[in-house]
Amino acid sequence: MNMEFQRKLPIPMDIKKDYPVPPAAAAAKEKRDEEIARVFRGEDDRLLLVIGPCSADSEEPVMEYIHRLRVLQDKVAEKILIIPRIYTNKPRTTGEGYKGMLHQPDPTSRPDMLAGLLSIRRLHIRALSETGFGCADEMLYPENHRLLNDLLSYVAVGARSVENQQHRLTASGLNIPVGMKNPTGGDLSVMMNAVRAAQHAHTFIYRGWEVHSHGNPLAHTILRGYVDRHGQAHPNYHYEDLRELAGLYAESGLQNPAVLIDTNHSNSAKRWAEQPRIAKEVLGSCRNNPEIRHLVKGLMIESYLEDGCQKIGEGVFGKSITDPCIGWEKTEQMVLELADLW
Repeated sequence: MNMEFQRKLPIPMDIKKDYPVPPAAAAAKEKRDEEIARVFRGEDDRLLLVIGPCSADSEEPVMEYIHRLRVLQDKVAEKILIIPRIYTNKPRTTGEGYKGMLHQPDPTSRPDMLAGLLSIRRLHIRALSETGFGCADEMLYPENHRLLNDLLSYVAVGARSVENQQHRLTASGLNIPVGMKNPTGGDLSVMMNAVRAAQHAHTFIYRGWEVHSHGNPLAHTILRGYVDRHGQAHPNYHYEDLRELAGLYAESGLQNPAVLIDTNHSNSAKRWAEQPRIAKEVLGSCRNNPEIRHLVKGLMIESYLEDGCQKIGEGVFGKSITDPCIGWEKTEQMVLELADLW
């Protein structure tokens, strides 16, 4: 094999023993999980916002951001349920670039996977313990989910992973909502098939074990736009797109029909400042059609303390080192406006 085996890493059980979840934090997560599940089951009409940095690149600015979200959540609690994004693994289209805290807990240093495993668990524990937020992360590596399964309240399967069998089967064994994004090429049947697979039971190999999953009724879709064969970005959040998705759900027989709209990526053609406008348009579609209102459960928004992005090493506190995000002032204004519109 053309690889060097550097060291054997501890298994999730051992890491959890060293970094346990405090009982009060575990109780807060259980309460939050039920609130979120009620939204997906149609028992709670609040709007979900999965919101936060493109990638969690440093503990202190991420925690500063989440503490601000905590204050904002209390202001909009009657209309909006916030799930902070703490994305600790970053998919790379070409394999190049910063791959997230899991790989590099210090973006300016060499990769260190052991330090990364510990740092991402500590960060999620701190977020839950200090704010009561069970957060969201991307399931880039399905075998790593057990490292955080007692901390996360939401999982996303990205556009590059949604057709992967192991992602689908692992999602079928989770007891929290799992969002399946449409693939980068935009084929909605791929996304719908992923949700179908995740909602069904399976027997498969996971972390060296033969396991049986029971199916995840909270698996759902995420529309994030797509790129055509010429490399041009196209949105799929418009009224007509949502009606089409509602029709696909009606034909599918899937449980708990639901979609979240990603306001960035190809939906904004990576014009990050367009996210508030896109969010408001989606809510306008909901007002105009009860079927769409029932289907749309929330939005995914890329937001951080500062507008835009920076290169690694520039050192601006709370500014993304991956995709650009909207800054806090615009974020706060947008969330308050969405609460009024919803």
